[in-house]
Parts: sequence; C-alpha cells; structure tokens
Amino acid sequence: MTQAERRIFLINELLHEQPRSAGLKIPADEQEQRNLLRSLMNIRMPKPVDETFLEVQNAYLQEEIRRKGITGLSDLLPIQPGLYLWQGDITTLRCGVIVNAANSRMLGCFVPCHRCIDNAIHTFAGIQLRLACADLMKRQGHEEETGTAKITPAFNLPCDYIIHTVGPIIRGRLTNKDEKLLASCYHSCLELAEQNRLRSIALCCISTGEFRFPNEKAAQIAIQTVKGFKAQTHSEVKVIFNVFKDIDYKIYRELLGAD
Repeated sequence: MTQAERRIFLINELLHEQPRSAGLKIPADEQEQRNLLRSLMNIRMPKPVDETFLEVQNAYLQEEIRRKGITGLSDLLPIQPGLYLWQGDITTLRCGVIVNAANSRMLGCFVPCHRCIDNAIHTFAGIQLRLACADLMKRQGHEEETGTAKITPAFNLPCDYIIHTVGPIIRGRLTNKDEKLLASCYHSCLELAEQNRLRSIALCCISTGEFRFPNEKAAQIAIQTVKGFKAQTHSEVKVIFNVFKDIDYKIYRELLGAD
C-alpha cells in the first residue's frame, strides 16, 4: 500500500465503527484526510481491533513520523553535564522514554485534533496506547492521582517507553501545594525511568498548557527536581528538557545558563 492507500483504508475502517458517521464522504484533500483520520483516532474508545488494521496503522504512523524527521539523543549536545534542552515535537524524539502530560483518566485526549501533547502522543503512538492505558486504569480501579506516574510501551513512537503523569490544575493563584505536586510529577517520572533502567528521559513542560501552571515557575521546579534527584540518587540518566513553545525555550536557556 502507498501512504495514501493506508490512510483511506484506516479512515474507512474507523468510519465503519461509527454508525453515526455512515455516509460521511472522505475529503479529497490530503491534509483534510489526515485531520479526519486523527479525529477518528482521537474519539475512538479503547477496544481491541483486528491485526490487519494494526499492521496498516503501524506502517502508516511510522512513515508519518519518519517524514516529520526523527531526532536522536546523539544529535543533541548537553547544555550541562547530563542535561539537554531540545525544542521540537516530542513524538519524533528517539530516546529511552518520553513524558506525557496526561489527565487523571489516563486515556488520552478525546478532543479531535486538539493541540495538546496528550493528543499528539496518543495519535502517533497508535490506538494500542489508549487500550494499554485503559488496562492500567482498570487494574488500578481508580483515576490517577496528581503527582504520580505510569509507564507504557511507546508502540509506534521512536522512543522505547512513555511515562504518563498527571500535573496539577491551577485554579486561581499558585499555591505551595501546586508546586509540590508538580515537583512530585517530575520526581515520579525520574523514579520510573530509574526503576526501568532507562538511560535517557525527555521531560515535557508538565501543566503549563491547559492546566495553566506559570511557565517560568514550572521550569524552575523541573530543573531543581532533576538536579536534586540526580544528586541524591547518583543517577546517570540523561535528561532532555523538551519544549515546544519559544517562550519555554527562552526560559530554560536562561535558567540553565546557556545565554
């Protein structure tokens, strides 16, 4: 199959699962097709699917990521010993584990084509990720608590694993409890990476988007927590501070002494 044929196949299969979408015409425009496929993946509930679908989906997503361009840890230079700063799409990063800023349900973002990191990671990892997270939550028996984390395979992403953590939601002024919970997120992620003997971890800007944690304070907490963890545990894990927005890149560069 060509990439276009894979995309049409996947769209048709997902539309077939949605009775309310019966008769929906697939757009001719390539980008509109991509958006439709992503939307259908985003709204799909966690449930098994046949092997043929998975084979086509996996080939499609891996090619899409390849076309976006994959960045490996070896392509980066440390900004401090064992610490890296990289601005880019975390779904294209090849390392031991990437961190996903999840919500307490831990099932990914259900809003079609939403621009949050949770949506991007679940989209390009594939539908297996939502099912894996649902299995974790079923065994746990309750929603994930703020400040804690869970690890899953990365499926179609170039990294090996994904750590999902739930950051604090800021309502009103920032509190000391909010700061401690965010620090707990980073500490939980680092602990999981260490327990799984992972040699590198990419930390995203947890809670600074939809959850409204102030960017500069969040960066300070992230860096302090990482340095404190490495000093206390003598961990040799390489830490990549992954940012997407220009404002976060500027903040981290200043805090890490790159300017």
